[in-house]
This record gives sequence, structure tokens and C-alpha cells, in this order.
Amino acid sequence: MVILSVTKAGRTQLLSRNGHPFTSFADLEKAIAADLNVQDTTVIDGEIVCLDRRDRPQFKNLLFHRSEPCFFAFDLLICNGKDWRAEPLIDRKQELRRMLSRVPANSRLKYVDHVDGSGTALFQCVCELDLEGIVAKHRFAAYVADRRAAPGSRF
Repeated sequence: MVILSVTKAGRTQLLSRNGHPFTSFADLEKAIAADLNVQDTTVIDGEIVCLDRRDRPQFKNLLFHRSEPCFFAFDLLICNGKDWRAEPLIDRKQELRRMLSRVPANSRLKYVDHVDGSGTALFQCVCELDLEGIVAKHRFAAYVADRRAAPGSRF
């Protein structure tokens, strides 16, 4: 489930792309807020995932609350009040990695690295492992909000 994590003033809210809060993940919101420990607004694009015993994402586990959900962060939109959306993806990911390097190893907030130049091989591997999908972005592209989102939705 692709989500925006919005942290401000020691509190995190998980929002859908069109701005609707996900109230069923209050414990995850608290964990993210505690581990981020940011002073100003920080917005991260990511996905809520539950892992199975083999550390593979399982939508059924998330749907039926069979395991503890984690937030896998793959893009940084705003960091401590600084808007990063106009910056290239590789710069946003570098800042995201730097920011998340300070969270504890057992955090439920996880950094998602990127694969550069092996998209076809990655796609084949995802299919073979029966995983749910890939987030693909151009490495030099600015962040573009989902065009299907409700007009005026913001974080």
C-alpha cells in the first residue's frame, strides 16, 4: 500500500496519495515519529508492508494484521522543512539514506535502495519470486505527484 508519511512536531500521520489518513496504523505512526526525531515537517513517499517468515512482503499479512507492519521509504519529498521535490531522484534518495542512517537497526522505518540499469533483470526476478511490484522512477527526475490525486490534496 503506497503511502505518504508526514511527520511534524513529533507526530507522524500516514496518508493515502489523495490525502486520506490511515487510522489503523497508529502504532506504526508512533514508531516512525520516534525513530525520525525531526524538528520540522518531513514527508516521505513509501509503502506499508508486512513481511512473512522469509522476509518477503505479503499483502494478506497486511490486510489481516498477521504481522507487524513496516514503512519502506523510497523517496523524500520534504526534509525538516526543506522541499526536495524539484531535486533529482538520486539526490533525494541520497538525503533519505543519510536521514535514515540515524534510525535504529530494528526500526520499522526501512530505507529502500534503488537498482540502476538492471530493470529488466529486476522485473524478471520480481516475477519469479511472485512479488507484488516495482516502483520505477527516472534517476534525474523531479518528484511528480500522482496526477490521479484529488485536486488540492496536500500534506
